Amino acid sequence: MKQIIKHSIDYLWKKRKFTPTDNQRSAILHTEGPLFLTAGPGSGKTRVLLWRTLNLIVYNSINPKEIFLSTFTEKAALQLKEGLKSLLAMVSNETGKAFDISKMSIGTVHSICTSILSDRRFTEGERTHPPVIKDELSQYFHLYKKSFWRELIEAAGFDNEELSQRTINQYLSGRDSGSRHIAVVNCISLFNRFSEECINPSSVKTTDTTLKKLLKAYKFYLDSLNSNHTKIADLSLLQQYAHNHITNFKNSGNVFKHIIIDEYQDTNSIQEKIFFELAKGHKNICIVGDDDQALYRFRGATVENLVEFPERCKNILKIKPKRIDLNINFRSKKKIVEYSQNFITKTDWKKENGKGEYRVSGKIIESFSNDRLNTVIVSQHDKSHVVYLEIAKFIKKLKTSKKIHDYNQVAFLFPSIRNNGGPSARVKGFMDAFNQLDIPYYAPRAGKFLNVEEAMAVFGLFLKIFGKPHLGKVSGGLLEFQLWMINSKKFAESLISKDKYLSKFIEDRQSEIATLLEDYEAFLNQIRRLKLKPEDDYIPEKMFKQFSETPGISTKAKKAVSSFYFNRIASERHKSGKPFTIKYIINRATALDWNILDLFYQLNGFKYFKDIYEKASLEKDPDEGPICNLGLITQYLSRFLDEYPPILTAPFLKEDKFINLFFLSYVYALYRLQESEYEDEKDPFPKGRVSFMTIHQAKGLEFPVVVLGSVFKTDRGPTKVEQIIRKLNVQNDGEPLDKISSFDISRMFYVALSRPQNLLVMPKYKGPSCASESFKNIFIENKFVEIKDFDFGHLQKSEIKNEDLGDTYSFTSDYLQYKKCPRQYMVFRKYGFVPSRSQTMFFGSLVHQTIEDLHNFLITQYKKND
Repeated sequence: MKQIIKHSIDYLWKKRKFTPTDNQRSAILHTEGPLFLTAGPGSGKTRVLLWRTLNLIVYNSINPKEIFLSTFTEKAALQLKEGLKSLLAMVSNETGKAFDISKMSIGTVHSICTSILSDRRFTEGERTHPPVIKDELSQYFHLYKKSFWRELIEAAGFDNEELSQRTINQYLSGRDSGSRHIAVVNCISLFNRFSEECINPSSVKTTDTTLKKLLKAYKFYLDSLNSNHTKIADLSLLQQYAHNHITNFKNSGNVFKHIIIDEYQDTNSIQEKIFFELAKGHKNICIVGDDDQALYRFRGATVENLVEFPERCKNILKIKPKRIDLNINFRSKKKIVEYSQNFITKTDWKKENGKGEYRVSGKIIESFSNDRLNTVIVSQHDKSHVVYLEIAKFIKKLKTSKKIHDYNQVAFLFPSIRNNGGPSARVKGFMDAFNQLDIPYYAPRAGKFLNVEEAMAVFGLFLKIFGKPHLGKVSGGLLEFQLWMINSKKFAESLISKDKYLSKFIEDRQSEIATLLEDYEAFLNQIRRLKLKPEDDYIPEKMFKQFSETPGISTKAKKAVSSFYFNRIASERHKSGKPFTIKYIINRATALDWNILDLFYQLNGFKYFKDIYEKASLEKDPDEGPICNLGLITQYLSRFLDEYPPILTAPFLKEDKFINLFFLSYVYALYRLQESEYEDEKDPFPKGRVSFMTIHQAKGLEFPVVVLGSVFKTDRGPTKVEQIIRKLNVQNDGEPLDKISSFDISRMFYVALSRPQNLLVMPKYKGPSCASESFKNIFIENKFVEIKDFDFGHLQKSEIKNEDLGDTYSFTSDYLQYKKCPRQYMVFRKYGFVPSRSQTMFFGSLVHQTIEDLHNFLITQYKKND
């Protein structure tokens, strides 16, 4: 067997056609002591992290389970995991030695914190159970639930519900609104920061009356998560629990030999404490990041963690880290790199005391590209509508001249793409220009996602099947939602009128529900005649005949209650003292065989939806926008099944209980949530369409052509939450409050300017809010080529670029699924569809009931004979 030690790592680099720079090489081969990697845009940091981890495992015999490798998003974590598998598989092919990373702590901070809480290495061998996790959406529903919200308001000491909501909104966001939705969103933002800063609400001293009440509300919220003997944590509290778990174990600093943190500029205070606590033993902490790309202060991120890492490392670990700059930009053309660097250095980062800057000093980002072509261009200086159309025509010409082969190679980036529930003015302007020229675009977050055609089709058909909730007289957001339901239902009716098979399917589902409700009423009448109660025990020997001969029930219901195997099991349960109730028997017999996710997939077999799949699978000029929207819908439907009862029973459907819960609680909440600047890194960027996205969504991505749709953002100063945190002296060494907003705006635009590979396009609007001062000054200082004078001949053709980090595939989840159905594989693997889980449920399905009944009967017989 070959031994890998015979080959240096250079051999593997050559095999993968990777030639590292001197700094990349130094970073990969560094194995002892703290390491501070500054990583500029397009500098190949992911590749460096992967090769560095491989070097530790293969050439330094570090057990993968002794490595902690964390990054910011699920998507980035998956990329690291799959990339590492691929590289180690290459080594295995050379040596015959297998490498198992199944027990390696690789993922997001939250996922690793969850695993730490059940890791025996932190508990002297005893396994503890991590808390039940509430993600962002679950946390929202927990607080938004009307009964809970009322209790929280009362516990906080507010007198009136609507007045309290107005007070909270005015205090935390300056909005004169009595909306419960807005108040909940504001409270979540504050509560999460309290949790991340480990604030004990009972120990805070303040004279601020409203803040006192909010601290009481926070305490009530914390207490609610630990009731009923079940520990529950939101994502912010999860980190706090993990930190406490780590600090309570004296040997925690020796569990991991290497701590590696990507995107360190996006870490928060509690995460920094976790990382240093875990690194105290071996002192091998490697952090990677770029303070110029710090975007997540609004989520509690503390850019000072990166900027001041060398000093904090000396104070905590008593050792100075080695600094290596990954300063070569391999992504962008030279002029783009020079311009983005010129932009970020225009901001005055100097500290008031003259001792350094609020920025990592000494960074010089250079371009790998040496061309001097004009790759930064501007529109003419004109009114907005003229600029919109000029840029749209330019994008059209890029496609017709074959400088791009697909519209999804162009991204339009905006500080915000939504305003008051609809597209922002800039986004709307470009949409109108695109529509005028028949340029397809993808912007599901520009308004409310539920307003996209595919969402209106799905939910409109649901309204036809289940019925529309009766709202009576409504106003405000609920009135807007009612109009959405009406319009969605009308759109569904137009689809039904064009497809006789769909029409028949809808009629069958309506009839099925009607029959179910009739069966339920018949059963209730029967137990009344028999003078029984739903809570009474079901005694098969006595009641089997009575229920199977219930007058008026359907054949399906009769089969359900007449099941021989089920009644044998029910008899055994009764004899063992654990009988079924009559209520259970009736619910079981009057349950649908499908849930809402099943219904979605059933609807997808009809023409309107089949056409969407066909468009996505075209070899020439595919359109993936609609299918990506369908994928997002399955994620929402799946979340409903996680949050609420998944089985549709007659009692649930009776008296509009289900439609009120589904539409007026869940879907309405989604509708309102989409008014806020909600970011979702899972949003796809489909083929066949230009993507409109926020700069935050674009972070970590790259596109051949980037258009900065807006060069202006209002400086609103620090948020109220940030002011509160500073007032409580939790973070007193950060950037000055009066500068953080301007700093964050500079960083945000820098991220946008560093996304393009081949071409950056900027608008020059006339009128108010045309450009921020930094852009105005640069437009004056630089004589950029205008679109009308741009030479298309000099522009490099944009080809599909695949980062060679490797993909890994499994026999069961990839090969077998693809062999079974290539289209199904495409849908689930590529477009993020959530598969239905109903096939694993027997409740409500006659076939699955019978299988389960038989299974349990055989087990019972086996135990008897054993």
